[in-house]
Amino acid sequence: MSSLLRVSSIGVRRGRTDLAHLARTKRELWSQLLGNLAVLVVLTSTIGDDQVTGTPVPRSYLFVAGFISMGVFQTCLISLPQILATEREDGTLLRMRGVPGGIPAYLISKALVVTTLALGNALVLLVGGVVVAGTPWPKGVAGWATFLWVLVLGLISVAPLGAAVGAVLPNAREAIALVMIPMLGLLIVSGIFFPVTALPAALERIGEVFPLKWIAQGIRSALLPDSMLSTETNGSWQHPHILGVLCAWTVAGALLAPPLLRRMARQESGSRLSSRREQTRQQVR
Repeated sequence: MSSLLRVSSIGVRRGRTDLAHLARTKRELWSQLLGNLAVLVVLTSTIGDDQVTGTPVPRSYLFVAGFISMGVFQTCLISLPQILATEREDGTLLRMRGVPGGIPAYLISKALVVTTLALGNALVLLVGGVVVAGTPWPKGVAGWATFLWVLVLGLISVAPLGAAVGAVLPNAREAIALVMIPMLGLLIVSGIFFPVTALPAALERIGEVFPLKWIAQGIRSALLPDSMLSTETNGSWQHPHILGVLCAWTVAGALLAPPLLRRMARQESGSRLSSRREQTRQQVR
């Protein structure tokens, strides 16, 4: 127990240090927390008072819910793999491997960073949506409870996948290229910026396999009126289904990520680090 507390304490301290460093890096902080808000402001100002077809709900409301959902995915499947790949390249992971309990503490620190970024991004977009697009706050106590459990469970279900991706990526430069294309495909088939029922049935079935569709539907259920149910699968918010799918992905990620991360840590060595640095120097030349 004392060993676990010690590792957790080290991980939390390291995570707080990483967050403090991020806060001092204004450009990166802008990208992480305000980039999506800037795009949202432009989109909502462009579409004006357009309504979702067949409903009295402004399309801007759908965009706000969609950007909140996308922020979770973006943090877990783009930012986290980049962080892992970068810190493997610069020797951080190798140094942590040499410290007793270093790798578990390292993972705890990354979990703290990703959780803070994802929740911070969601809060910024929620407040921004209220101010800019007039989006309602979550509907009462039940709405807030739904918003929080969907957000947290969505984060837990996707973060291990991001860690697994970061563990197998060859380097940080390829992280975005390898992740962005499938992520763009998921954004389309998950219907987070338009009614999912507008998709062909085959694409809708594909989207239902992945967590993004269900995260977005859960966020919509917390923010949007029931008049939007006509645009949802089966005309329902499907909370039990959302819970089941996200829990299934959480279990899958928990089984997949740890062995990949352990393998990544075992493979790190001084010779590998020196070889990567030499390759980088040659590319710069």
